[in-house]
Amino acid sequence: MTFLQTLWNDHKVPIIAAAVALVAAGSCLKVVDEKTQAVVVRLGQPDRVINRFRPDVEFGQTGAGVVWRIPFMEQVVEIDRRILDLDMERQQVLSADQRRLEVDAFARFRIIDPVRMVQTAGTTERVTEQLQPILNSALRQELGKRSFNSLLTADRGKAMEQIRAGLDREAREYGAQIIDVRIKRADLPEGSPLESAFTRMATARQQEAATLRAQGQKTAQIIRATAEATAAKTYADAFNKDPAFYDFYRAMQSYDATFRQKDSSTSIILSPDNEYLKQFRGK
Repeated sequence: MTFLQTLWNDHKVPIIAAAVALVAAGSCLKVVDEKTQAVVVRLGQPDRVINRFRPDVEFGQTGAGVVWRIPFMEQVVEIDRRILDLDMERQQVLSADQRRLEVDAFARFRIIDPVRMVQTAGTTERVTEQLQPILNSALRQELGKRSFNSLLTADRGKAMEQIRAGLDREAREYGAQIIDVRIKRADLPEGSPLESAFTRMATARQQEAATLRAQGQKTAQIIRATAEATAAKTYADAFNKDPAFYDFYRAMQSYDATFRQKDSSTSIILSPDNEYLKQFRGK
C-alpha cells in the first residue's frame, strides 16, 4: 500500500472536509480587476458597488482586488470602467438644404452609475444596443437643421457638441456618460434621387421604431428587476416565518422536477427510508 493510499484511508474524512471548505471559500471570493467595476446584487436588488469609477481617484486606489460575497444570495455583475465605443450604422440624413447625405458616425461613452445601468439595462452590451438608435435619431435631427456646406466648416463642431449634449441626457438614464461624438464620413448617396428618397424614408421609420423598442426594453427591465426583488424578499420573509413549510415547499418542487418526466424510460428506485423521501412519511 502506497503512502497516498495510507493517508487517504487514515484521514479520509478530514481530507473531504478540507476540500469542501476550500470550495465553499472559493465561492465566497471574487476578483475585481482595475478595469472593471462590479455591482453586487443581493436577492435581485443592487446592494453595493466595488471599484466604482471616480475621476478624482488615482489608479490603484479605487478598491479593486479580492472581495467577499454571500454564495447563492449575492450575484456580482461586472461592468467595464474604460471608455467604450458606440458605432452607428451608416444611414441617410436629409440636410436643411434638402441634400441627402450618407453619414457614418461614432460616439465614446463610459458607465458612471453602475447601479442605474444594472437596473435599466442589465449589461454593457444592452446599453450599447439601446443607445445606438438614440444616437441615430439625435444625429438625424441635428444635421437636418444644417446645410451640407456648413458641415464642411467650423459649424460642424457645434453640431457635434449639440448631438453629444442631447445624447448625454438620454444616456444618463442608463447610467452612462457620453464623452464625445464624431462623424467619420458624410458623403452624397449613390443611385437615383427616387431610390435615395425611399431609402431615407424607410431608414427614418426603422430608426423611430428602434427608439421606441429601446424605451420599451428599458421600462420592461425596470419592471422585471422590481418584480424579481419583490419575489426574492417574499421568499426570504416566508422562510423566516415558517422554515418547516419552506422546506416542505422546496421538497415538493424537487419531487415534481424529479419524478414528472414525460416520455422517459428512466426508472428511479429508492428505499422507503431514504432521506430524500422524508416529506412523504409525514411527521
